[in-house]
Amino acid sequence: MNTIPAKTILIRKYDDSWFGINYNMNIYKGCCHGCIYCDSRSDCYQIQDFDTVRAKENAVELIRSELSKKARTGVIGTGSMSDPYNPFEAKYQLTRQALEQVDTYHFGVAIATKSDLITRDIDILTRIKLHSPVICKITITAFEDELAKKIEPNVCASSKRFEAIRQLSNAGIFTGILFMPVLPFITDTIENMRNIVHTAHENGAKFIYPLFGLTLRSGQREYFYQKLKELFPGQNLVQTYQKLYGASYECHSPRAKELYQLFAQECDQLGLLYKMKDITSAYKSGYDYEQLSLF
Repeated sequence: MNTIPAKTILIRKYDDSWFGINYNMNIYKGCCHGCIYCDSRSDCYQIQDFDTVRAKENAVELIRSELSKKARTGVIGTGSMSDPYNPFEAKYQLTRQALEQVDTYHFGVAIATKSDLITRDIDILTRIKLHSPVICKITITAFEDELAKKIEPNVCASSKRFEAIRQLSNAGIFTGILFMPVLPFITDTIENMRNIVHTAHENGAKFIYPLFGLTLRSGQREYFYQKLKELFPGQNLVQTYQKLYGASYECHSPRAKELYQLFAQECDQLGLLYKMKDITSAYKSGYDYEQLSLF
């Protein structure tokens, strides 16, 4: 695995509306999941060779140094631009070492991933949970493993991700699903939604946060359309998207309103949280996460 220079790892967030995150931490750059819809592929992020994963040089040392200088603790989010549990993580364990520093300096953590490798770090997440908020968000977009393999070719099967949710939940870690993006005319079916909601509940998930549509920007849009042609030949999906959305950034499913109403009903019946403020309040409950750092 190649490395790239970095001067900083932690980025302060002045808007904590996304799961109450106070800092972003991206140890890796690029992603090898190959998801056909990935927003991080967009030209605006200027990530060269996006499909090649590179680690930031001296990442753990930088994180240790930055955490030691923070006047206040908070929740550190990871997984926004590059999955912290990519295949290289199994060998290099940079995310694991970073979590050890998060624990040492009494910060909380919010992890987003599509990998069941996260279960390896249950021991550290359990330690962090003793003093600070912890939330694990597992992205699942398609219930059926075969369909998931099409749109997320290098990601572990959805069934394995559900199993990861079960293990994390059984360990007392606040865990749920990012049900996003929901691809119009591909995964925006009542059956797919219901299967994900009910299987999430069966495996102990506390929440599901949805987006019934996707975003499309320059660079990302062209890649997505090319993959639609390759993976769904004869369905005229590209023409349908172009006619319906044009150059729009937010591309909501035509069934979004119907799906959300049914989704909310299912979640309410099963006791699953699905609103951002409720999820954030629940996983932070009982913690004074803005306390002055002892370090």
